[in-house]
Amino acid sequence: MNRRSLLALASGAALTPVLGREALAQQVQITGAGATFPRPVYERWGQASREAIGVQLNYQSIGSGGGINQITNRTVDFGATDAPITEAQMRERSLLQFPTVMGSVVQIVNLPGVADNALRLTPEVLVDMFLGRITRWNDARVVELNRDLRLPNLPVSPVYRADASGTTFVFTTYLSRVSDAWRTGPGAATSVQWPVGSGARGNEGIANTVRNTPGAIGYTENAYATVNRLITTQLRNKSGNFVAPTMPTFLAAAEQADWSRPGFAADLVDLSGANVWPIVSPTFILLPTNPVADRVAGSRNTMRFFDWAFRNGADAARRLEYVPLPEAVQNAVRGAWAQVRDPSGAPIWTGA
Repeated sequence: MNRRSLLALASGAALTPVLGREALAQQVQITGAGATFPRPVYERWGQASREAIGVQLNYQSIGSGGGINQITNRTVDFGATDAPITEAQMRERSLLQFPTVMGSVVQIVNLPGVADNALRLTPEVLVDMFLGRITRWNDARVVELNRDLRLPNLPVSPVYRADASGTTFVFTTYLSRVSDAWRTGPGAATSVQWPVGSGARGNEGIANTVRNTPGAIGYTENAYATVNRLITTQLRNKSGNFVAPTMPTFLAAAEQADWSRPGFAADLVDLSGANVWPIVSPTFILLPTNPVADRVAGSRNTMRFFDWAFRNGADAARRLEYVPLPEAVQNAVRGAWAQVRDPSGAPIWTGA
């Protein structure tokens, strides 16, 4: 499916038929906060689940750091993060972690006269732009990679996340994998000291800043690039091939995922493969393993919501260019839910 078709589909009909007034009157609300990376698909699922199963989603895309803090403090029903927390952190905070979809981080640029996915970048050139070593778009190294393009004599203006962000964690993990200078310098984290550039809040902020700044380059979840009609780039992968950010290259990475790590923390960054997009990552939900009495219903309805999304939301996820989880992983997630108990010791999840 053409990536630009998202604009038409995003405003299309709900995924399931509308229920009657009685079902709508029995709606419950779940509250979540965190990663901006999955916001487009969560909002799409939320629109449909309200009518399909009577669960209304109130989701605040405040960044992964905020989502982790809010669920740690138990001020929401669930937190959302793109940077998986460790097994020790899950144990310390009494949290269950599970994935929902896989998404891709892409590079977005604002270069007059350069078409979508025409610009080619290598990992080394990308790192040096964000380190401030390449400062103009007509630099000889960039020109050498793009002899068929007429690159403007504009400053390279990096744009990064100003808030603690799982998207930043994924992107800087990639930069650290491909560059010793980045690994031993800014490093990989949800928030780093960027050597150059300007900050913006959320994937939305980066998308808007790049769109309004000639010469800008930023990183964002692919859906934001698509929705905002931004120009994305090719990137040379670990196997030495220039690949564009498309569903086939995302799927090529997703097929190599290893879900056996604690918290389902599969690592899909900088994998080998001829057609692999090198910056793909799951996004995660955090739920209490010891919900207090007045939060039990919120945890149960959160499980109901994502169970419904696993069963009914794959097409919507693909239209937004996310990669749905394999069925085996979905079933493993349901198995993890079944281990959560309410204060009386009864399981919260007993099936849809």
